[in-house]
Amino acid sequence: MDFTETVTSTADIYSGKVFDVKKHTVTLPDGHTTVREAVIHNGGVGIIAIDDKKEVFMVRQYRFGADTVTLEIPAGKLEKGENPYDAGMRELREETGYTTKALRSLGELLPTPAYCSEKIYLYLADELEFCGQELDEGEFLSVEKYPLDNLYEMVLNNEITDAKTAIAILKVKAIYG
Repeated sequence: MDFTETVTSTADIYSGKVFDVKKHTVTLPDGHTTVREAVIHNGGVGIIAIDDKKEVFMVRQYRFGADTVTLEIPAGKLEKGENPYDAGMRELREETGYTTKALRSLGELLPTPAYCSEKIYLYLADELEFCGQELDEGEFLSVEKYPLDNLYEMVLNNEITDAKTAIAILKVKAIYG
């Protein structure tokens, strides 16, 4: 069966700094029509940076949408047309103060595909070298290091609830054991 929905019209609802909102009229596979509201987002990157002792660099910061302080992997949004790999290298340097010779892809994830176009590209950084933190204006966070095994347990115990962070930790735990 073809599950594809066909967009027949689109209306702009909101245009913002981080995302836009659109209202689409769609034709369903059975021929009926309905409305879909969608958040249009350029996407983002998340970088799990691990040192030779299997300790992971994490950032602690306040997240307005959740109204809480979270513990996450370094991450950031993509600018329109920005290469995800380049954004990953930039965010690693800006948030942690570390750089690496190369990032390894851990794949992509769709955090909320029912209503949001955001795609997050996950990367693994190792062989780290300190170069100095370069936070964006208005960005406030602390960098903390945790053993990979502890982070794995924190994910399983629901102490880490950020989706990109949990997925990155689980993937890296599968790689490093």
